[in-house]
Amino acid sequence: MDPLFSAQTRRADLAAMAAAPVDLLVVGAGITGAGIARDAALRGIRTAVVDAGDFGGGTSSRSTRLVHGGLRYLEHGWLRLVFEASRERRILLRIAPHLVRPLPLLFPVHAGSRVGRLRLAAGLWLYDLLALFRNVRTHRGLSRQAVGRAEPGLRERDLRGGAVYYDAWCDDARLVLANVRAAHRGGALVASYAAVASLEKAGGALRGAVVHDVLDDRRYAVHAHVVVNATGPWSDTLRRLDDPAAAPLLRPTKGVHLAVPRRRVGNVGALTMTSPLDGRILFALPVGAITVIGTTDTDYDGDPAEAGPTAADVIYLLRSVNAFFPDARLGPEDVVAAWAGLRPLLRTEPGVATAAVPREHRIVESASGLLSIAGGKLTTFRAMAAELVDVVARRLQRLDGRRRPARAATAALPLPGGEVADLDLLVQELVKEAVPEATARHLVARYGSEALAVANLAALDPDLAQPLAPGFATLRAEVPYQARREMALTVSDVMMRRTRMFHEHPGQGTEASPVVAGLLARELDWDAAREAESLADYLGEVRRMREALTPAPPA
Repeated sequence: MDPLFSAQTRRADLAAMAAAPVDLLVVGAGITGAGIARDAALRGIRTAVVDAGDFGGGTSSRSTRLVHGGLRYLEHGWLRLVFEASRERRILLRIAPHLVRPLPLLFPVHAGSRVGRLRLAAGLWLYDLLALFRNVRTHRGLSRQAVGRAEPGLRERDLRGGAVYYDAWCDDARLVLANVRAAHRGGALVASYAAVASLEKAGGALRGAVVHDVLDDRRYAVHAHVVVNATGPWSDTLRRLDDPAAAPLLRPTKGVHLAVPRRRVGNVGALTMTSPLDGRILFALPVGAITVIGTTDTDYDGDPAEAGPTAADVIYLLRSVNAFFPDARLGPEDVVAAWAGLRPLLRTEPGVATAAVPREHRIVESASGLLSIAGGKLTTFRAMAAELVDVVARRLQRLDGRRRPARAATAALPLPGGEVADLDLLVQELVKEAVPEATARHLVARYGSEALAVANLAALDPDLAQPLAPGFATLRAEVPYQARREMALTVSDVMMRRTRMFHEHPGQGTEASPVVAGLLARELDWDAAREAESLADYLGEVRRMREALTPAPPA
């Protein structure tokens, strides 16, 4: 098993960053920053990565949870991006089979839909072609009757047929975590809740940053030959810290998602739909007992930390789904959870529709040497990281003449937990250890080849073998495991990103959150005040989300 990846690891790594210069300081540990840190560490580059919050605490844990080629991108002619994303989807299915899993999606077509049957068929043939016909399966067209049999709850009126095609579902937050842990395995120094307070320069050249340890209220001077800005929606904020006159690079757009009871929607599987309200592509994705509905795409110019769903966002998504599932009659009271993420899209000329803004990425170097990477999408993070680290390697070679390292084998090396591709085999091994099959499947789906370590904790303590909440699969044993091996440092880390109870439990697991706080207090040696503060912070997240879903009283 890996050495500890815990609060002690974080403190030691912060001290090590300050004790000796690093080659590369990555600011931001969302999916892009985590991928960069992994790639650089595997090339032997002395790397440090910091984030002002938890790993993936921003956009990277608030996505639609799809690893996809980008079917709708074909409408805009972004063929190169679709080709690249299709390749990256294959790679992620291979190196993280427990976190990235094949997903068939039904695309129904009704009379008057923006995408008709012939257009859909042509697009899906091109989609499979750009995947070099190496997707999980090729698409297949469906008759009106076949669509009705697959999804009996769909609106029959004006139904013309449809198709089934394949993409992949992922646990976005845990995919970020796996990359951060892989970076640490490769030698990277890692710290969450470590915010860049200022950038340090010498002779006009960037030479590092002052990092504020938010949890322990300490500051560390980190000297680095190269600093990379991978902060996603916060990219322009960091660029202005480097140069107050820096022109904006981003056009952030907000994507809102809802979780509703799956039985209320009535969907059997995953669907891709075109909203009858504006023609936008939407998804309805089954995740256990809930269905995730998303997403919106609207311009956002506020504080990224304050981005959240509005009543208008919620009504738009519910009306769109109700149009396809007329018996659902979903209302705001049916929403289990809602969340919003900001896409750090590249700035465009005024008047360009949000859907038409390219999902390409761009690497920008400032006069002081700050490298910023902006744009892109979750699916292509690994390729983006490799390109960025190539730039870093060239910079380091010019700096001191070192030999440029070969590209890292990030496409071949499994991520933590992904060492065994046959998940059913892992389940069988756990069942042999007297783990109930349902529990075994849950643990393997979340931890992959590391599931046995969690099962062992539960076997040693009957209390830890209990579920955190009735009817929910998460075990109490997962909390100490996450504190020791996944650097869970707060109640929100556990509830929102390590377990997803915030998004998938009808009550956001509020009755379980004091148990989580108590388990973390024991692991992290908290006093009563810190335990109460962490619990209150999580309950505050729940309250703010619920307030956003509460309709405003009539004027």
